[in-house]
Amino acid sequence: MRLSSFADYAVVLMSAAARHCGGARMNATTLAAETGIPLPTAQKLVSRLSGAGLLESSRGTGGGVRLSRPPATITLADVVEAVEGPIAMTACAEMGAHDCNLERDCRIRPHMNVANNAIRQALAGVTIASLTREMA
Repeated sequence: MRLSSFADYAVVLMSAAARHCGGARMNATTLAAETGIPLPTAQKLVSRLSGAGLLESSRGTGGGVRLSRPPATITLADVVEAVEGPIAMTACAEMGAHDCNLERDCRIRPHMNVANNAIRQALAGVTIASLTREMA
């Protein structure tokens, strides 16, 4: 399993925002320059992360974005779900109808939630704050 580039960039952007936590508000241009994320992508991410409630934004003089809550309370699961939607290894793990020819007789489907929950818990166990610490 691999994160999409969009989710990966979202984690990088949120980590950069966390390094400025408590300081001046940032904007997409500053975050793009600091992280190397292309500006159009940074703008989309800021919009998506703000819409998900992970960033709060304000307009005008002194405006910009900042984390909506402390980085120790924002997890990788929060960020991934904000940009990708619910974490689901297979389509049948998502709620609703699915386009799978095997669904009716599938013996694995009931067990996929165990795998999904394990992955989600692993991502929920890593905070944005932990990603801003220097590695030894």
